[in-house]
This record gives sequence, C-alpha cells and structure tokens, in this order.
Amino acid sequence: MINFYLQYEYWFAANQLFFAMLGMGATLAPKDFHEVIAEPKAFSVGIGTQLLAVPLVAFFFIYFGSFAASLTIGIALIAAIPGGTISNIFAHLAKGNTPLSISITAITTIGCLLTTPFILDVLVAEYLPQNFSMPVGKIALEIGVYLLMPLVLGMGIFRYLPKHAEPFARWCVRLSLLIIVFIVLGSLGAGRLNLALFGSENILILVCFFFVLAAVGHLIPRLFSLNQADRVAIEMEVVVRNVNLGLLVNASLFPATSTELAATGNIVLLALLLFGSMQLILGVILITINRRKANRSA
Repeated sequence: MINFYLQYEYWFAANQLFFAMLGMGATLAPKDFHEVIAEPKAFSVGIGTQLLAVPLVAFFFIYFGSFAASLTIGIALIAAIPGGTISNIFAHLAKGNTPLSISITAITTIGCLLTTPFILDVLVAEYLPQNFSMPVGKIALEIGVYLLMPLVLGMGIFRYLPKHAEPFARWCVRLSLLIIVFIVLGSLGAGRLNLALFGSENILILVCFFFVLAAVGHLIPRLFSLNQADRVAIEMEVVVRNVNLGLLVNASLFPATSTELAATGNIVLLALLLFGSMQLILGVILITINRRKANRSA
C-alpha cells in the first residue's frame, strides 16, 4: 500500500488540486469579478499584498536567515502560492467582503500561472541541488491543467447547471479533502512526516514566518484605511493559502521515488502541512473575533 502511494504520489497531489479547483469554480460566476471594477482600491491593495508583500517577507526571511535549503524552499513555496477556496469561506464566515475575497483569489490564481514559477525561481534557485534547474515551463503547464482548467470547467457547471452546482461543488471539495487524507496517511506510513527530523528549530522558524505573514495581512489594509469588511477579506487571503497547489508543486519538484530529492521533498511537505494546520487554527480565531465585532456594531 505504501509503495503504491509513493509510486503514484504525484497523481494523488494532482487530483486533490483538480477537484478542489473544480469545486471552487462551481461556486463562481463572471459577476464575481465585477469587484475588480467596483472596488479598485481594496482590490489593488489585496493583489499588491499577495504578489509583492508576501514574497518580500519570504525574501527577507531567506536572506537574513541561515536556514537549511529544504526549509528555505518550503518557505518560498508557501509565499509563491495564492489564497484558496477556504480563504473565501473564512472571509464569508468572518463577515468580510466575500466578493472581494473571491476576486482576489480568482485573479491571483490565474496569475500564478506566471507568478508561482517566477517567485520560486527568484527565491530558491540557488538552494536547489546541483544540476537541478527550476522547471518553470512544467510548473506553468501543471498549474494550467490542474488548477485553471478545472476552475473554468467548474464555472461552466455553475453557468449551465446552476441547480446542481452547489452539491457538485460540495462533493468535489469533500473528494479533494479525502485525497489529502490519503496523502497524509501515505506520507506517515512512508516515514515522510517526521517531526523529529524536521526539528524544533525549523518549527519555530515556520511559526515565526506564519505570524509575520499574519501581521502583514492585518496591517497593510489598515495603512490604506480600508473598511472592516475589506480588511477582513485581505487578511484571510494572506493567512489562508492554497496548500493544495503547494502539494502538487512539491510532488512535481521532489518526487518521493527519487532518492536524491525525496529528503528535500519530505521537509517541504511537512512545512506545507504544518502551515496549513496553523492557517486553519488562526482562521477560526479570526472568524470568532470578527463576528463578535460585527455583532457589536450591528
């Protein structure tokens, strides 16, 4: 069973992303993108925070820290991926501007076809093994096939089968989560999720990186005097990232079947899963805080 998982790890990662984005697409309509025109200031701040501020935070962590190459790659990958479906759900539950959250997610998701391989190439090219070149074209192709294509297909289902779109989206997300459970169990069985090997120092570094990102997402919208709903939406976009995409990129760059690259992939995988756990915990806390604020001001 473990050998089967290791042999097909890439396809597990590809399919969990495919179904997640198919489900997300089935909740979107073209009108959701009108926020770009209706709220240009908030949208611009959100895009700038995601595509400029977050990679800059990662750059300073990498530049001023003396981290192991594998952890450096993990931090860069987290910074290179956009927000995901969960950020939209969390923004809604926290009384944030949901259309703004959806617009930022959608545009950064489309843009990551170019931005993800570019950010990775800039931040971590020198930390990769010798004779290893960043497969920019391959990453872009995978994002197109497993992220953008299902997103468009899902939007088509929302457009032409509106009565079935909501249950379809729900089951797609459930299937994606089920595959992620298989990935975690398979990785545990193969010894890939070894906290002792990851080390307490790396955990502390990752926690610090996470909270600096959270602070950036909290402060930047306030510097631009955005309203409460817009601030919540942007904060969720920064904190809650598309770990699904990170899992695919990691499986593509560092396959478990490669003896030379698997050790690096193990650390990157654990960094992604730890970050994913932290973002869910903080997301729930932010939902609770912001709902109380909204109720008091109502």
